[in-house]
Order: sequence, then C-alpha cells, then structure tokens
Amino acid sequence: MAWPARQGDNGQVAVFGVLSRDRFAIPVDVKLYLPKKWTEDPKRCEKAGIPEAERVFRTKEQLALEIVSHARQNGLRYGWVGADAGYGKGPGFCLELDRMGERFVVDLHSDFPIYLEGPRPYLPEKTSRKGPKFNRYRTDASSIEVKAAVEGLKLCEQPVLKLRDTTRGPLKVRALRFPVYVWDGEASQACRFFLLATQILGPKAETKISLSNAPETMKLKTLAWMQLQRYWVERAFEDAKSECGMADYQVRKWSAWHHHMALVMMAMLFMLNERVRHKDSYPLLSCSDIEELLSRFLPRRDVTREEVIRQLEYRHRKRLAAIQSHSRNNNLRT
Repeated sequence: MAWPARQGDNGQVAVFGVLSRDRFAIPVDVKLYLPKKWTEDPKRCEKAGIPEAERVFRTKEQLALEIVSHARQNGLRYGWVGADAGYGKGPGFCLELDRMGERFVVDLHSDFPIYLEGPRPYLPEKTSRKGPKFNRYRTDASSIEVKAAVEGLKLCEQPVLKLRDTTRGPLKVRALRFPVYVWDGEASQACRFFLLATQILGPKAETKISLSNAPETMKLKTLAWMQLQRYWVERAFEDAKSECGMADYQVRKWSAWHHHMALVMMAMLFMLNERVRHKDSYPLLSCSDIEELLSRFLPRRDVTREEVIRQLEYRHRKRLAAIQSHSRNNNLRT
C-alpha cells in the first residue's frame, strides 16, 4: 500500500509517501509544500536555497500524485493507494488516480458531493445565433453529500465484521458499500465508484467514509480492512517523531531540510528491518524498544547485555498482559 500523508512541523508542511504492509509502515518519499507566498517571492526562495525548478506552486494533492507516479517509476510494488480526508475534499484527486490506473481507497470529507444516479453531463444547445457555442458541461441531476447518503442507509443494522486483532481486543466494524457517481463538473461523463462506510464498534462509535474504485468482486471485509490500515501509517509518524527526531530540527535551507528527512527515513528503515527480523522471537518489539537497546549498548556498557534483555522481556510481558486483559474485557462486552 502506498499512502500519501501530510505532516506539519516547525512551520513546514510536507507530503509523505508511506509504504505499508499489515502492521509495518515506513515513509519512502517526501515533498515539501511551498505556499504561494513563497513561490511568488523569488528573493525568499533564493535565500532558502530552493531550486528554480521547485519554485512553482503545487497543491498538496498534486504533490501526492507526483509521489505516486515517482513510486511507480522507481519500481515500488504496492497494490493500492490510500489517503486521508485531506485529499478527499473534492473529486480531482480520486479521478486522477483512476486515470493513472491506480486502485485507491481515499477517505472523504462529509460534504463530498456524489450522485446516486449517473448525472449524464451534456453541452447545452445554442438558442441564438449570436455568441460562441457552449463548452462547459451541465447536468440536470442533483448531487448529495456523502454524509447524508450514508445516514439514510442504517449502517448500525449492518452485519459485524472482525478485521484484525488489536492491543484492545478484536477490531470489529459494521460496514456497507454502494455504487455512486463522481463528476468534477468539467468532464463529458461521470465515473462510477463505490462508497464505503464503516463504523467501529465500541463506546465511541466512529463512522469513516471512503471512496474506492476497487472491483465489485472484492470482499467487503477486505475493503474495510484496507480503509482502516491508515492507523499503521499514523503510528509510523508517531515513531518517526518520538524515536527518530522527525520534528527535531532547526534548519532554514531546502537541502538541509531534505537531508534531515532522508536521515529520519533511513533510521526508520533500520528499525523496521530489526522489527521484521525479530518478529518471531520478539513479536512486540517496538521502535521505542530498539532506541532503548541502542542507548544501552552503544554509548556505555555499565549495564550488562543480560540485564538489558531482561528489562526488554519484562516490558513485553507487561505489554502482553495488558493486551490479553483488553481482549478479555472486550469479549465480555460484546
């Protein structure tokens, strides 16, 4: 899975490409977002060392699409593209992914407009000889906001699906999907996609709405699992900030910022490799554990190797006990 994600620190906003598989996720690409007040100020760009080719304003959606295209050019293998609701404010991002041949599951803002029936765009006929021909498509159909569409379908009555186990017990959701049409107001025809709505079971029921071009033959459980994989992307950024210093920089130059992010991604890759390598012997190994191990072994040796491992295994026993306790409590409630 490739997942564009926005992160902002120290006044900078960046768009990251994240590669994810199950519970493992790692940033693999990044593009710094430059507001118009920067791209329209040559002196400011020159002072910050921004290359001339980068001094063109691009939206976060455009940067994310460039990251997806770059991933394909580099030969990265992934099955689909996910993105948060920041990229689902309008139809443009999803429509472009579809044109690129990418399968996607993109979260939507609640006011995202859809059509329940094909809008059938048309060019109005001229009623007078004067003036140019109409070149902008119109439709007689009315759009509806996704929130209103989902509210009328009684999500709370859908069957319960178990997606995966978590530290708080099994992740269970109610889910539904139905075909919708998306039109950008410019094309000669609308695209038929699927709207996916999920509701996580628990004291605070949260409803998530996404748009996808996955085939109708894909199981609803698989589609819901794909939607909720963003959790691991957010966890990866938490680790990057708390354990790898992603937010700990004081730089003012273009190259310095990118050098810092490259080092962070290299550190994340090292930690991911260690977690995968030891997933059988230490399935609960975290980035925090790895940092603790390095802090013990690298700078000083006043603590024995056996003591460090003993403390690690003690933390894992406590963590496993908490997981089992949450699971038992959750099973009692459900």
